[in-house]
Amino acid sequence: MNVVVFASRKGGSGKSTLAAHLGSYMAEHSRPTLLIDADPQGSLALWHRVRGSPDLTLHVGTKHLAATLAKARRAGAEWVLIDTPPNAEASVTEAIWHADLVVIPMRAGLFDIDAVQATIQMCRDLKKPYAVVINAAPARNGSTDPSVADARGAMQTLEVPTWSGQITHRPELTLSLAYGAGVSESHSGSAGSEEIGSLWRALTRSFEAIEAMTGKQGQSA
Repeated sequence: MNVVVFASRKGGSGKSTLAAHLGSYMAEHSRPTLLIDADPQGSLALWHRVRGSPDLTLHVGTKHLAATLAKARRAGAEWVLIDTPPNAEASVTEAIWHADLVVIPMRAGLFDIDAVQATIQMCRDLKKPYAVVINAAPARNGSTDPSVADARGAMQTLEVPTWSGQITHRPELTLSLAYGAGVSESHSGSAGSEEIGSLWRALTRSFEAIEAMTGKQGQSA
């Protein structure tokens, strides 16, 4: 069972959005998945209610998180996606402590580059694998946007693992959530759907690498 935590001290970075789109992508591809909404704002829970489908299970809150994860493992969940609030509360630390991989969404901008550093340090202190994902980025239009290039340069200087792709700001990503769907369900074949698929494949490769390094294949890698 793979536990992915979406964390960032910056509000509006896209944690809930990525969790929803990836969760629906996993459900569409028959991957037993549990969503955990640990953010009091409840965005992921709201999307789940609109969705109204049993293909994705949702748990709200991080109370008894260890027991919740153990129950999910017994139930045969392959993936657990945990959405966290944009702060430094103990619930975020606990979620990261249970993570196999921490995804840190980041918009390309000065404030976001500064804000993610606290989350990066938390992952380093807890010795947890992590990666920054540039989210809501301007369209490439044939070349990398200067703000995205600048953000990548900052992450490289800080020696921060950063996904080589990006999630571009696209209407279909927002519209699909309004109907309780993921972009791969409502806009199959679209550029947004392709980017979510690419992120999914990057996650699976990351877990394969983690398994190879730790020898935990078949366990909570």
